[in-house]
This record gives sequence, C-alpha cells and structure tokens, in this order.
Amino acid sequence: MSYENTHNDHRVPTIAVVGGGYGGITTAKALDDVANIVLVDPQDSFVHNVAALRGVVDPSWAERIFLPYDRLLRHGRVVHDRAAHVDSGGVTLGSGERVAADYIVLATGSNYPFPAKVDAEESTTGIAMFHTMHKELAGAERVLLLGAGPVGLELAGEIKAVWPHKAVTIVDPASDVVAGRFPDNFRAEVRRQVDALGIELLLDTPLRAQPSSAPGESAPFTVTTQEGREITADIWFRCFGVEPVSDYLAAELAGARTADGHIEVDAELRLSGARNVFAIGDVTAIPEPKMAKQAGDHAEVVAANIKALVSGDGELTSYEPGPDGIALPLGPKGGVSFSWDYAPETGMLDAETTAQVKGEGLMLDTFAELLGRA
Repeated sequence: MSYENTHNDHRVPTIAVVGGGYGGITTAKALDDVANIVLVDPQDSFVHNVAALRGVVDPSWAERIFLPYDRLLRHGRVVHDRAAHVDSGGVTLGSGERVAADYIVLATGSNYPFPAKVDAEESTTGIAMFHTMHKELAGAERVLLLGAGPVGLELAGEIKAVWPHKAVTIVDPASDVVAGRFPDNFRAEVRRQVDALGIELLLDTPLRAQPSSAPGESAPFTVTTQEGREITADIWFRCFGVEPVSDYLAAELAGARTADGHIEVDAELRLSGARNVFAIGDVTAIPEPKMAKQAGDHAEVVAANIKALVSGDGELTSYEPGPDGIALPLGPKGGVSFSWDYAPETGMLDAETTAQVKGEGLMLDTFAELLGRA
C-alpha cells in the first residue's frame, strides 16, 4: 500500500470519513492519494437515494441503486460499522474498535422514511424491501402521500407515470408546495403539472391523525382532516420527517450539536474549536437545501482544506452557500427545476430539461463512475 506523502512531518496522516453517502464518498475519493483513508459506514453498499423513489415503481431500479464500495478507494479501506462515539482524536466504532485519526470528516447525513432512504445494512435486504413495497403499491388503487415537499411530489409523479389510473392524493398542512427560497412562478408550475397528472393536492390540510396502517402496507383506511373531510385510500407513504444523524458526537465535539441534531460549522466547514474535525452534507446546520449537490460542494471544500493542512501550503477555502436550487422530476418525462446558474434570466427549467438533468437517468451514471461501477 503506498501513498503520496505530503505531510510535513513525513508521516502519512489518517483521515476518518464517517458516513458513505454523497459527501462521504466524494471526500474519501478526493483524499485517497494523499492520506490513509478510513471510510466508516454500516451499509455494505452506497445507496443512490436520488433514484430510490423510482425503485418503488420499477423493480429493476431497486437492483441498480445499490453500488458496492469495493472499487471506490485504491489505497484506503472501508469499515462496515457504526460510529458510536467521535471525538477530536478519532472514532470509536460500535464493535469497540478505535480508529485514531489526524483529521475527521463527519458525513453521516440524515434519516428519512423509506423508500426515500434505506436504512438496511445489507443490500440484499434493501432490495427485498423495494420489491415488497412495489408489490403492495401495485395492488393499491388509491394512494395517500403525506407531505407536499420534493419527496411527496416526486413519488406522486413516479406513481402516475407507471399507473396513470391510480388515484393519488397529496396532503400537507403547509400553505404551498416545496419549502425553500423559490419564487411564486416555480411553485405555480409545480402545481400546474401536478394538476395535469390528475393528482389531488390538498394544502392547508392537517389531519386529525395519521392512518392506522403502516406506511407502504396495502390495507384500506380512512383518515379525517381537521375540517372533517374523510379521505379513503388503500396505501399511504410518509413523505416528511428528516432527522440528522449526529448522536455520536462526544467530549469536546458535543457542543457543536444543535437542539434539532444538526452540526454547527464555520466558514471552512470545521466544528468550532476543533481544527481537525469537519462536517459536510445534510448533517450540517447550514441554512440551504439538503441535497446531493450541496454535499458534493461541501466535500470539495473540505478536501481542499485538508490537503492544505496536510501540506502546510496555501490558504483554507471558505464555503459560500449559493442560491437555492432544485431539480424536481415528476416522472421520467415531467417536472420543473429552478437554478439561477443554469437559467440566469428566469431561474426556471422546463420539463424536458428537468428530464435531461435528472428525470430520465436520475444521475445514476455519475455516481456509478465515482464508485468504479460504470
């Protein structure tokens, strides 16, 4: 095993990357040639969550979104375990093993209800979960989605693309679709396409109680809105409830954890008072969309900063959040996106462009190449 030695004390530093999601794999790959990388993640494969919702309606996609880690690194190693405690000196794993590290990158992301995210440690278990949910959904005629954010809207579009005849209802207590700093014309176009697909959208509509059946289980039920309207469906999905994963922070790092579980970072993406510990992606408290693109942008900044620290050369880079942007497919051919970078005049990208950017291939090739699976 060989490494490019740029450390000024002639010792190859060890970098523990905790979390093998979008930010974690990008950081680990970028630093593999300058340090001893230890990537820690309990799952046996990277899960391409961007395409997870399609795996529910098309079982062939369920097989494709699990990408093993074995070709990600040429030098470093991947440890399939959970981080039980992380302090500035290293990572204590659930097994009790201690990974001492010169630098630590926290990329543990967030939990979210299945099928948008998968918490199965074995890919075979995850694939089986998708197949089971597909079978349940295929047999249901009426679908209720709780949440009019990106997940609920995208899942509705996927369902309608495969089963146009199914009745799909989205319910949300919020006054409009998609939280974030987006203009009215973006949300208006989302609502227009949702209506054109025959999806019923009920906003400002809290429920008295959630359905009695389990999410993803085909079993007829009736729920009642606060105003007394009854909604009957055969299956429902919870499309809200993101939870950052940061309960492993220990000792001097624990103070960086906010009340809601996010991690506070400075402009260089370091935890306050910890010059060698960085955090990236969904787990950070940075007020911006929690998406794969932002995690990748964070990873680039952190990789550059660690390289500068290892070599002792150059200034550290600050991360500057850009304007909110989103690519929101509504099935393989529909959807709407917003990005000032790609559409400087209006910010709006139409359904055809959205399909090219994300809807058709769901960016699978990009991450398959990063993991050496292309």
